[in-house]
Amino acid sequence: MKKLNKVVIVVVLIAALALLLAACGGQSAPTQAPAKEQPAATEAPAQPAATEAPKSEEPKLIKAAWVYVGPIGDGGWTYAHDQGRLYVEKNVPNVETTYIESVPEGADAERVIRDLAQKGYNVIFTTSFGYMDATETVAEEFPDTVFIHISGYKKNDTNFDNLFGRMYQMKYLAGVAAAMKSETGKIGYVAPFPIPEVIRHINMVTKGARSVNPDAEVQVVWINTWFDPPTERQAAETLLSAGNDVIVTGADTPGPVQAASEAGKWGMAYDSANACDNAGDGCIGVPHWNWGPAYAEIIEEVRDGAFKPKGRWPGVDAGIVDFKFGPAATDEIKAKVNEIKQAMIDGKFNPADGPINAQSGCVAVKDGETLTDEQLLSMKWFFQGVKGEIPEAEPPCQ
Repeated sequence: MKKLNKVVIVVVLIAALALLLAACGGQSAPTQAPAKEQPAATEAPAQPAATEAPKSEEPKLIKAAWVYVGPIGDGGWTYAHDQGRLYVEKNVPNVETTYIESVPEGADAERVIRDLAQKGYNVIFTTSFGYMDATETVAEEFPDTVFIHISGYKKNDTNFDNLFGRMYQMKYLAGVAAAMKSETGKIGYVAPFPIPEVIRHINMVTKGARSVNPDAEVQVVWINTWFDPPTERQAAETLLSAGNDVIVTGADTPGPVQAASEAGKWGMAYDSANACDNAGDGCIGVPHWNWGPAYAEIIEEVRDGAFKPKGRWPGVDAGIVDFKFGPAATDEIKAKVNEIKQAMIDGKFNPADGPINAQSGCVAVKDGETLTDEQLLSMKWFFQGVKGEIPEAEPPCQ
């Protein structure tokens, strides 16, 4: 019986131990919350996108090309355009530029323009009047490329536009300064081609000069070239020999002004703000171009898909044209020119206002009337005071 009791006690102890182990043992997996049901707070929270540093998105690459009629070292027209290209490189983000210099007008120009379009340039600037028809032809072949022709008048509704500036405003100032400097009232003009642009500029030099000296005359020599340093100088020497003591150039180099300085006379340079730097002490000043901002504006329009041909002809108020004085400009000349320029900027004076007489003396623009842009852009007649002839002239009155 005692032995049986021990057995019972052992059995009871074993059973108790089993119950104790069951109570203290690990819980099975189903009694735990599944991992997927754990609240997000128990995990490392992901950083919201709004708290990340914003990534700057680089603007679309624009490839821009320029076609030049002369070398970039001409010190005038082409140099000024290339300064505009360099302005773009410095101030416009993500742009690639190239240029082709000394491209003859005509078939060679068309070939060069087409080659640039085939190479994928987004916008092509052609910088001479004689490139107009070639640019128009290639623009029709490449509708996804933008073409900007400088100084012409043609455009289409999609991808071909013209750009120029109201340089006639600055040429008027050149005439004022030339007449104030002249001792004879005789001013010579080295004229490249008998096209409306050049004729318009000759007329405005004459009108400006006659606002100072009503008897002033402007003698014209046609050289039929934009860039030919020996020919430019020879024309200036011819004009000096004829008694003109101020030489105004419409060609691409400071050569005519250098010739005037060497003869102890005076000259008016053109195109580049730096044109007086190497033109001698006789340089009175220079009506010049600031192409960079206009080029930059067009390139951004192309990048944004906002480009539309509209015929671009801004003036001194937009900064595309300006006047810089040279060493021969007196304080009196500076004061007068600056006064008139500010009046232009303020819209208080327009050199295209009448009265204007034609070369024959008849009234071409009455007092109270103004030459329209169409009349200015198609001008084929001289103002009174110009000595010279225009082939196939179109007089506005008799």
